[in-house]
Amino acid sequence: MTTPEPDAPSAGPATAPSDGPVTVLPVEGVGGDGLRRNGKWVDLAAVVSFVALAFWVTCRLWLNPGSGVRDNRTDQSQFEWMLAHGTRVVTRFVYPFHSDQMNVPDGVNLMANTSVLSISLPMTPVTLLFGPRAAFLLFLTLGMIATAVSWYFLLSRVLIGARGPAWLGAGFCAFAPAMVSHANAHPNIVSQYVVPLIIWRTLRLAEPGRWLRNGVLLALVIVWQAFLNLEILLMTAIGLGVVVVALAIARPPLRSRARPFLAGLAVAAGVAAVLLAYPLYVQFFGPGAYSGLSSLIRGYSSDLASFVAYARESLAGSPRTAGNLAKNPTEENSFFGWSLLVLVVALVWWLRRSVVVLALAGLALLFAVLSLGREVRFAGRGTGVPGPWAALENLPILHSVVPTRWALAITPIIGVLLAYGAERVREMSAAHPTARRQIRFVTATVLTMALLPILPTPLPVVRLDPVPTFVTSGAWRPYVAGGRSVVTLPLPDTTYAEPLRWSAVTRLDMPLARGYFLGPDTRPSADPPKVALFGAPPRPTSSFFSTIRRTGAVPPITPQSRVDAVDDLRYWRAGAVILGPQEHEDALRRGMTELSGIQPVFTGDVWVWDVRPLTD
Repeated sequence: MTTPEPDAPSAGPATAPSDGPVTVLPVEGVGGDGLRRNGKWVDLAAVVSFVALAFWVTCRLWLNPGSGVRDNRTDQSQFEWMLAHGTRVVTRFVYPFHSDQMNVPDGVNLMANTSVLSISLPMTPVTLLFGPRAAFLLFLTLGMIATAVSWYFLLSRVLIGARGPAWLGAGFCAFAPAMVSHANAHPNIVSQYVVPLIIWRTLRLAEPGRWLRNGVLLALVIVWQAFLNLEILLMTAIGLGVVVVALAIARPPLRSRARPFLAGLAVAAGVAAVLLAYPLYVQFFGPGAYSGLSSLIRGYSSDLASFVAYARESLAGSPRTAGNLAKNPTEENSFFGWSLLVLVVALVWWLRRSVVVLALAGLALLFAVLSLGREVRFAGRGTGVPGPWAALENLPILHSVVPTRWALAITPIIGVLLAYGAERVREMSAAHPTARRQIRFVTATVLTMALLPILPTPLPVVRLDPVPTFVTSGAWRPYVAGGRSVVTLPLPDTTYAEPLRWSAVTRLDMPLARGYFLGPDTRPSADPPKVALFGAPPRPTSSFFSTIRRTGAVPPITPQSRVDAVDDLRYWRAGAVILGPQEHEDALRRGMTELSGIQPVFTGDVWVWDVRPLTD
């Protein structure tokens, strides 16, 4: 007996025979009220399982209120700052796309950074009532839950029509190793719940007579995703484009729906362009805009050996095995493990008559090759073999993509393939009742071998230093009167972003000199011009304190370095310089005192230099 393709409607009352390849009708109505009730209980169980998995991954953060993500404290501080910015937009009606509360006096282009306005604005009540750390943790946890639930309902109601396979695929899409890796303080990346909505609304464009409505709805979810993460939106658009074109070529009858589909797509593009025109203008041409990522960040690629390795937050992985194959714990995008890859290859071969499966397999291969970057690396070493990305990385838009994240887009592809494979097994089991037990046993064994090694483990945490009482008490306020800023020692950058967390606690009322963000390199030596830097271009005094933090030694202080310090403090409009407890505290205190000639006062857990006499 020949079973139907997984992307084709299967026979029976749960399908619409003439409704195309991926528009399976909801299955609640099959079999009357009894199956409707049972289906709702299955849906509830699926959602509960996703909630349990999300809290399992983040449990240490919930159980230790003073803790933070161990492997990415800087990004956690940045997202807490961004969530606090959302509250200012809602409660004070400040400009949403740029802020002068960090990197005084130049400010930060928030459209060119991860401002997550589609989350920070609606989460304002949580941030105001419980603080930015609680809002960050809720964002992270609910993002994983919502992603799993969204994929579950897309797979069970639209793409496949069966709950069991949908649960398997959705669970992988939300809790695969790459997603758990990004749970290390990248809540905007693990929050991919809009992607299934974009897929759903794109498929609905082919409905005759509803091109205007469907186009507008698709535009709205596109805009929603644009204010969450543009990289994910780009990868989703490319993936959908490949699959739709493949279906149009391989299935001539579908071309009869081209007119409503293209009309709806044009509406979606037009509405989205109008709604995003100004924000994107600010991102690419506004103050603080940059032109592509630096060559260092564009060198973040996937190691060829990592595809068969296990991530450090997987059951079979460890920091020792994964450390040499990824730039950092947050970018383990390609760690699928050899057992899962064997299963995926077998699934593609088994389902090779399906157009959708072949398109997804080709797409996964394309993303894998792009993720290898400009030079293929194997086991931590360069091979000298150039990757296709070398010819693409300088193109507009693509020059702002981190190459290894192309591998992240493989995760939902594998999730959908797992769901299709599970549905084919379900059909085989129904068609051969006498072999049902054997089929289920083999399926359970294969899935256990492939998926057990990549089950997620809880994120490691570290205890965060408490926010100084100088900050929480508001003792800093007199120092920032008249548009002044607070300078922290050392100044915030990619390795030290605690001051952003302090500012977030004040709802960004405490403005900071410099910060942790992406901004243009405005130095004459920048190549190419205005390429992105993490933070502001270095100044003599910021470099002076970075050296102390790195080495623990105070560099020689000359008359010129004292003049530079006064110039920099005036540039930053500094009202106070503060130093909290940290490594090399004595050296940092001695350096600032000798540079400024001002003796600090210990106030509210920090040393404070009143530099207003210097900056007046």
